Amino acid sequence: MATLKDATAIAGIGQTAFARRLPESEKTLACRAILAALDDAGIAPSEVDGFASYTMEETDEVEVAKAIGAGDVTFFSKVGYGGGGSCATLGHLAAAVATGQASVGVAWRSRKRGSGPRPWKNTAVQLPTPAQWTRPYGLLRPADEIGMLARRYMHEYGATRDHLFNVALACRNRANQNPDAIMYERPLTREMYMTSRWISEPLCLFDNCLETDGALACVVVSAERARDCRQKPVYLHSVAQGLPAQHHGMVNYWNDDPLTGPAWTAARQLWKQADFGPDDIHVAQIYDAFTPLVPLSLEGYGFCGRGEGGAFTEGGALETGGRLPLNTGGGGLSEAYVHGFNLITEGVKQLRGTSTAQVPDAATCLVTAGEGVPTSAVLLRN
Repeated sequence: MATLKDATAIAGIGQTAFARRLPESEKTLACRAILAALDDAGIAPSEVDGFASYTMEETDEVEVAKAIGAGDVTFFSKVGYGGGGSCATLGHLAAAVATGQASVGVAWRSRKRGSGPRPWKNTAVQLPTPAQWTRPYGLLRPADEIGMLARRYMHEYGATRDHLFNVALACRNRANQNPDAIMYERPLTREMYMTSRWISEPLCLFDNCLETDGALACVVVSAERARDCRQKPVYLHSVAQGLPAQHHGMVNYWNDDPLTGPAWTAARQLWKQADFGPDDIHVAQIYDAFTPLVPLSLEGYGFCGRGEGGAFTEGGALETGGRLPLNTGGGGLSEAYVHGFNLITEGVKQLRGTSTAQVPDAATCLVTAGEGVPTSAVLLRN
């Protein structure tokens, strides 16, 4: 069976500053991140002929292509479901490059969520079908929906707030080492966590991701070309998307087991196409819009058994030197929340050996997109 295994590589990455409020427009931020990624790779903007982004991206490829000075564009796509689409943008570009539809692909995410409005506050638009079955009953925000899943997980498997704190702490500790992180040099203690205000029980303030303005981008080319680019290539070893049967966004109402989310579907496809498995992963960047998504993802991607995700976090397992160093730039909880794209760029930094919280000799990295919605994941190797 033909696969995309190691056929393409990330040759360049770029980002803007992260902040609660940035003055530039989303288009300006997007173009700056893309140009920085191209410069990182040593590739001229005029060579870009492929684009991939999110359906929620407010900047479109037509305007971006004109602004950066791209040439003729022969491939462009958009991936749905917010944070679930991050890794899939790389998969789309990998498929395009590997089949000759494009030669230099750019994926990006630009967002002004810190200074912009909250999507669920717009009551003038028709609710999407899933929301018609949740919002009238009090599940107004993603935090409310994940809070319900978290409560069920804690009830069924004995997970505790201490387990969720372990996730928040690991991300904050890594952000404390990262000068680009919003939470740089801002430590988190157990007392701060346990006494913080509720957002949606059992989720407190520190169980929720940041609200961030900023943009990031990646450049994808063939593996052969990447070896001649400016930076050390990071190969796309396996890429997968996952939409389970009878899925209902965030709450998974109709599944036989609501706690077996899209990660399980994506993981089966991801590992099936890979030459290595969970035990061979040196570092992971796991989508962390909310802390409970991490233990659920640890189970879905095979790092532990059903119901064992909470216990997996114990004993510093997610810290540098632990069983699975996690979100080494700080993640969405403590670096920036840009729909998970910073997890991709941090994975690249780890495999280049340039992370601010470098895992020694890291050669493999799992990056995941949002659990709870149709999702995606990528295995990177150097």
